[in-house]
Amino acid sequence: MTTTKPKDAFITNLETTETFPFRVEELEAKAKEKMSKNAFGYTRSGGGGEETLRKNTASFEKYSILPQYLNDVSNVDTSIELFGHTYPHPFLLAPIGMLKTTHEEAELAVAKAAAKLDVPYIQSTVSSYAIEEVAEVSEGSPKWFQLYWSNNENISFNMVKRAEETGYQAIVLTIDTTMFGWREEDMTNRFSPLKAGYGKANYITDSAFLSTLKQDDEASVVEEILQNIYHPKLSWKHVAELKKRTSLPVLLKGILHPTDARLAIENGVDGIIVSNHGGRQLDGVISSIDALPAVVEEVGGEVPILIDSGIRRGADVVKALALGADAVLLGRPYAYGLALAGQAGVEKVLTNFMQQTRSSLALAGASSVKAARNIHILKY
Repeated sequence: MTTTKPKDAFITNLETTETFPFRVEELEAKAKEKMSKNAFGYTRSGGGGEETLRKNTASFEKYSILPQYLNDVSNVDTSIELFGHTYPHPFLLAPIGMLKTTHEEAELAVAKAAAKLDVPYIQSTVSSYAIEEVAEVSEGSPKWFQLYWSNNENISFNMVKRAEETGYQAIVLTIDTTMFGWREEDMTNRFSPLKAGYGKANYITDSAFLSTLKQDDEASVVEEILQNIYHPKLSWKHVAELKKRTSLPVLLKGILHPTDARLAIENGVDGIIVSNHGGRQLDGVISSIDALPAVVEEVGGEVPILIDSGIRRGADVVKALALGADAVLLGRPYAYGLALAGQAGVEKVLTNFMQQTRSSLALAGASSVKAARNIHILKY
């Protein structure tokens, strides 16, 4: 529960002498100045001609909030409940891999910032620091583990086991990366952070992966990771088997088609993340916010629905919640904050996002996330 004070966040921010960017566009521009050309290109870019990347943010503008006033919004409750856990804000941190390209402390800095502000952090399989290292610095704060399926499924199951034993609260299986997207900027820069070894931490600490190595030199490790992460045979039978191998809730990240949402439920999936991978995989696909209503209608409240791709401001959160999402995932902005100022930069991005989300809910006439479902949204 958050009380809206007469001197609100907007006034407080006007009085600050800090120079940290408030606008997401400026945040990105400042990060570009700070990051290497290769790292920034990898973080910012999308697949193909970046049609989907552009759609993800532009599509939010097609949806307009029709606010209702004279509601008491002096106490705005931004909390949500997912899988028996209560979180104070309606967003989680999306999994972003290989963050050591952005900052030396990478996932450790992000996890510490998330822990300080009580925001759930979804750690990527292709992290620069291992599951156990992230857990150690974040002191029991809420964390989920995002799984990229391995050709050797024993590696997948072992990583899930490690996450479960380390106290992670859910497993997020990404389903739209059975092979790499056509990423023109990375090809132009001749840059693959995975090939450069930035995403190997969870692999080189995994007994199932290590048992597959014929040689333990750097080149062999990276090549084996690349072979494992290419998994075009991933199917519903693997989802069903994953469900058998863990007691944690399993969410599928990458659902866009309502039929896939129905199949997910039929295969025992506990939650759905409507996502097109931030526009980084198949180009020309529907934006996540445009895909959301049909998925919500199909699911009918049977399992929680989250959404990522294109979330940039508090008004985006309000629109997603009003259209039926239970929570959203924030991605690139926190990576840019990490680039600018490490843990402190991530904290600043998250604090601003929290304040903006809270004020957007209140100004739309909603005193809680639950009440956001009653906000009217018009599409143009």
